[in-house]
Amino acid sequence: MTITYEYYHSLYVNLTNRCSNACTFCVRNKHDDVNGKDNLWLEREPSLEEIKADFEKRDLSKYASVVFCGYGEPAMRFDDVIVIAKWLKEKQPDLPIRINTNGQANLICKRDVTPEMAGCIDCVSISLNAENPEKYQKLCQSEFGGETAFSGILDFAARAVKYVPEVVFSVVDIMPEAEIEACRKIAQDCGVKFRVREFIK
Repeated sequence: MTITYEYYHSLYVNLTNRCSNACTFCVRNKHDDVNGKDNLWLEREPSLEEIKADFEKRDLSKYASVVFCGYGEPAMRFDDVIVIAKWLKEKQPDLPIRINTNGQANLICKRDVTPEMAGCIDCVSISLNAENPEKYQKLCQSEFGGETAFSGILDFAARAVKYVPEVVFSVVDIMPEAEIEACRKIAQDCGVKFRVREFIK
């Protein structure tokens, strides 16, 4: 069972295969891994003890950051993400910790979780993917529906900037330029950074 895996210069954390979206373009629809060696499908979700034990096998000083991102949405286990992030900060305070997310944490947890990230999460990278609810739902097929999911994502980002040093909306580079620029404007309106990332085939 792959709990942590290396990707470029960071250590990634694979906590769950559950997700509130069923994105049409998701890499897990085509592959079992993202780095060519670690199968990210879990036979079951690891316990907190198993996650900590897996980290204990790693030399954390080797990595540029720890990233909560696997074959599922980290916010499906948000409380455990925070427990592990705080534990890691106690071990290595200067190690940057990022969450790669669909931005639906408040909808998933049914509460505003953004204050809980203060002091333990350094960056939240949110996959925006579209510039309006209709296109978002067509691409991402959220269990919350397009209107609720899209407005929830924007609200989550605007709240998160109060507690997290870096909040970023990201889109993939295969989007039409006009849609990318529309998403850039949304990021500006929410007061967050914007990044165009490479599409993983």
